[in-house]
Amino acid sequence: MELDVKTLMLLFFILFLTLSIWKIWVFLPNKELKDDDRTQESQAKLLSLILKIIKETQGEITEEELFLRIKEDKDFDSKLFWRFNPNRLKHLLNSFYIKDSSIQNIHDIYISCLD
Repeated sequence: MELDVKTLMLLFFILFLTLSIWKIWVFLPNKELKDDDRTQESQAKLLSLILKIIKETQGEITEEELFLRIKEDKDFDSKLFWRFNPNRLKHLLNSFYIKDSSIQNIHDIYISCLD
């Protein structure tokens, strides 16, 4: 049985395509990492911590002070939230602002938490 060039090329293409897909699949993460702070649970922990500190200060706090208070809080898990920085805090605060258009600042978040 003699194979022509087209058939050989197709077989090698399929073989190398399968090999390439397998190599990519092997290196993709298959499980959650222990220090992944982008999961729903870790986001909820961080948001509840933000709300707790905003309630403690009655909304009279700046973003910089809020960031420092979060980092110093006893409930803050520095191993889990090792990537937490001021930009991440701004992103989380913006999620509050997007959810409710009447919220414009940290004091408005405090007022909406009282409801």
